[in-house]
Parts: sequence; C-alpha cells; structure tokens
Amino acid sequence: MEFVSSLANTIMFTTYALYYITTLGLNPFELLLVGMVLELTVLIFEGITGVVADTYSRRLSVIAGMFALGVGFALQGVIPWLDALGLAVPAIAWLLFSQVVSGVGYTFISGANKAWITDEIGEERVGRLFLRANRLSLVATLIGIPVSVGLSVAGTHLPYLTGGLLYIGLGLFLILRMKETGFVRPEREGPASPLREMTSTWIAGAKAVRGQPILLMMVAVTVFGGAASEGYDRLWEAHLITGIGFPASPSMPMAVWFGIISALIAFLSLFVVRFAEKRLDVSNKRVVLVGMLVLTGLRIVAIASFALAPNFAWALGSLLAVGIIGTLSGPIYDTWLSLNIESKVRATVLSMLGQADALGQTGGGPLVGWVGHRFTVRASLLVAAALLSPILVVFTRALRKR
Repeated sequence: MEFVSSLANTIMFTTYALYYITTLGLNPFELLLVGMVLELTVLIFEGITGVVADTYSRRLSVIAGMFALGVGFALQGVIPWLDALGLAVPAIAWLLFSQVVSGVGYTFISGANKAWITDEIGEERVGRLFLRANRLSLVATLIGIPVSVGLSVAGTHLPYLTGGLLYIGLGLFLILRMKETGFVRPEREGPASPLREMTSTWIAGAKAVRGQPILLMMVAVTVFGGAASEGYDRLWEAHLITGIGFPASPSMPMAVWFGIISALIAFLSLFVVRFAEKRLDVSNKRVVLVGMLVLTGLRIVAIASFALAPNFAWALGSLLAVGIIGTLSGPIYDTWLSLNIESKVRATVLSMLGQADALGQTGGGPLVGWVGHRFTVRASLLVAAALLSPILVVFTRALRKR
C-alpha cells in the first residue's frame, strides 16, 4: 500500500508545479487557494471519517479513501480535456472541486491506516515497520520520478491522470487482499444507532486528548507544523522558478530539473532512513522525542537557508536538506503518535490531529501567501520557517517533563 501510493504521489507531484503554473497559469494566490480548499475539506471531514474508522472498520475507511483519491486526482488530469469541450466552467473551478474530492479521500485514510496496522502488528513493532515502509516508499519514488518527467514532457496533465488510476487500482487490490484481524468494534449499550455510536466514539477521543498533556502537545505541534508546511510546500517550486532560476541549458527543461531534485532527495534519504532503521531505538519514547526536537531545529535552518539562497547551488543544497529531514521526520512522528494513543480511539485521535494540521494549514497558508504577494516569495518562506519555532518549545517542555 505504501509503495504504490508513494509511486502514484511521485508521478503526480514531481512535476505538478509545471502543470499548475505553466499549463493552468495559476498565480501564487491561486496556488495557496488550492491548498486552502484542500485543507478546509480535511478540516470539515477529518473528524467524521476518523470516527467511522474507530466505530465500524479501519479497512473500509482506507479502501473508500483510495477510491476517492483516485477520482479526485484523475479529475485533475482531465481538466485540459474538459476545457477543450468548451464547457462554461473555468479550469480553476474544476481544480478546486477535485481538491474537495481528494480531501475527502485523505480524511478516510488519515488515521485509519496507521490505526489499522498498529492494531495488526502491535505498538512494539510499528516504529520499525514505519521506517521500513518509508524506505520502500523511497524506492517507489526513484521509480516514479523518471515516469513523471516522461509523462510531463508528453503532457503536463498526464501525471495526475496516471496517479489517479494507480490509486483506483490500489483500492481494487485492497478489496481483495487487505485483512483486518486486530480491530474490535466497540460495544454500545442500547439500540444500535450510527449517529449515537459515532458520537460516543468522538467523545471518547476528545476526552483522551483533553485528559493527556502529551496529546495536547501533539495538537500544538500539528497546528504549527501544518501552518509552516503549507507555505513551504506550495511555494518552493515557484521560488525556484521565478526567484532563483535554473542553470542555462537548452537540453535540460524544467521538468528534468525537478526530476533530478526529487531523485537526489530520494536517493540520499534511502541511506539516512536505513541508518536510522539500524541505529535508532524507535520503541523508546525519549529517543523518538529527542529525534523530533533535533529534526525540527534542522528543518527551520534548512528552510531559512533555501529562502536566502543567493544562487542555484546553494538553493539545491538547502532543498536536499529539507527533503531528507522531512523524509526521516515522517515515520518518527508517526511512531511518536502511535506510542501515545490507546487503540480504541486511535483513528479518532489521529483524525483530530489531522484536523489540527488542516487548521494550521488553512490559517497559515493565506498568511504566508499574503506575505509573498505583499513582499516576496523569499519572505513567505522565512515566515514558514518561523512558524516552526514554537514546536521547539513544545518538544523541549515535553523532554523536561519526562
């Protein structure tokens, strides 16, 4: 599941900036608007879908999410064809609608997939599995990069169409092969009512978050992390294209450069993740917490370095650092979450954290976009780096309390 989804994401997102900026002609505000619609959808639906996973079935939730993602991404891939039909619907409207569909898909999968696998194999094994799955995802990334570049050269919309079809195929595969043996549907008193059952699960998840300081810390980390990531993820390509520029080479189109950058990040990350897999005791909560503190500090420095880069070589080095840090942070952060959330409300709490992330991105994205519109994209990226700084305080306090 992780391999195929990573392959699909790489095919789509390696060259998506060319599609959005050069083919659809989106400006920086519209780029942030696309992200804001996606995150608003997540903010609205995340809690509902997380409760579905904890109340009825994590397997059902994941499979539904795969199909929704597939339809949403495939819709983005056919926007030029829809425009060619002469319909009275602008491309940006189709794009925003596709974000709503994809956002619903994300919420069905978010929380449910990690809750499912944690219950299937146990908390003591899940940290190492996350690292291993991440390593295999990097292999998929290396495969997907040349595919993305090749498809983008043929048509900048084709990566999205291909990625959408891969997600739909993955959904069909999971229907046949995905098992669910560790999840026990909670027993409810009185007559069965879907609304009553879901409400009871949500209340239990809310009590778990409110009653544990570590979970409240997770909420704070997720809000600020979401605010920072929205600005960086949506604008780094624009900064590279319009602010830094690529080395002059008629034989190297921009799609190839983006492919090279993604390949370098994936290749170097393979070694870093493999080292962490062998040397880090990810079942130790303190080790995981220290790792998140160090990686957050390094990420702040790397994003600021990219924002202030005077030339392409400097920018490339900073991009590689941000990418490697992000790749390593993902499984460690997922492990930190899984180690601190009880099974019966795991998907619900993870979905609540997903809402916190969406809240951060929804609030932080427009702020970062306004800074870029009012001043420069460099300034936007510096604001994104600054938004990560409160996370250092949270992790430091958590270590002191431990």
